[in-house]
Amino acid sequence: MNAFAWMLLFPSLIFLILFTFYPVAGALKTSFYMADLSTPQPIYIGLDNYKGMMEDDVFWKVFTNNIWFAVGTVPTSILLALLMAVFANKIVRAKGLVRTAFFYPTLIPMIAIGNIWLFIYTPGYGMLSRFLANFGVGDINWLGTQSLVMIAMIIMVVWKEAGYFMLFYLAGLQNISQEMYESAEVDGVPKWKVFWRITFPLLMPTTLFVSIIALTNSFKLVDHLWIMTKGGPDNASNLLLYYVYEMAFKFWDQGMASALTTVMIALLLLIAAIQFFGLDRKIHYR
Repeated sequence: MNAFAWMLLFPSLIFLILFTFYPVAGALKTSFYMADLSTPQPIYIGLDNYKGMMEDDVFWKVFTNNIWFAVGTVPTSILLALLMAVFANKIVRAKGLVRTAFFYPTLIPMIAIGNIWLFIYTPGYGMLSRFLANFGVGDINWLGTQSLVMIAMIIMVVWKEAGYFMLFYLAGLQNISQEMYESAEVDGVPKWKVFWRITFPLLMPTTLFVSIIALTNSFKLVDHLWIMTKGGPDNASNLLLYYVYEMAFKFWDQGMASALTTVMIALLLLIAAIQFFGLDRKIHYR
């Protein structure tokens, strides 16, 4: 029986090894070498790339940006997704239309999303500027102001991601037995208490899964940066994966790009492990 199961998994394992484990191992190996335009053949330098990274002010700025980006997008998108799922699950009329409207931003490619929101944020004739002008607010350069650009990016990503996470919550809500709600209604339990004592605890497995996916997305969504800001102004919107791209294909420093990739993967694995092993003990799966 185990041999048959492994045979079924074997094709997927091959793809996993070729397109995940092998590239990760290659990046780890390259991170110990100087591999840039000045070195036709990579030169082994040990941990020098990692030392240079720790002394790089741009790296720490980009790292801090990504942490704030994750803090802004992950809990907000999860909370919004939960609220949308509860609403879409209880609504009686136009249920299909509401669910489609909530999920639709997920279907739009990030490149197109970037162009749409670039028009929204454009000062002067952008949609947001024209709307705020009705309230006497002057033009605001959302993407050109260091203190505002990250907020603008967070709002855009939450708008796109929340509908995707809503699907998981919607599936979780539909798996909760209606008998529990009927018993609570008979006992006269307030609706907010029903949600806090029944719905939310039973959705914790879904929340764990969604939180890991949301956190991973917060470190890998960079397509919009190429369209909207190129990481500017002054790296105020730059994120780790885009910085890896710049290091590899703009500055052609493959060694430093590999070191950055290794650090980012290790960070994601650490945070995911903390999430999983920390929350899994508090979750009821039945």
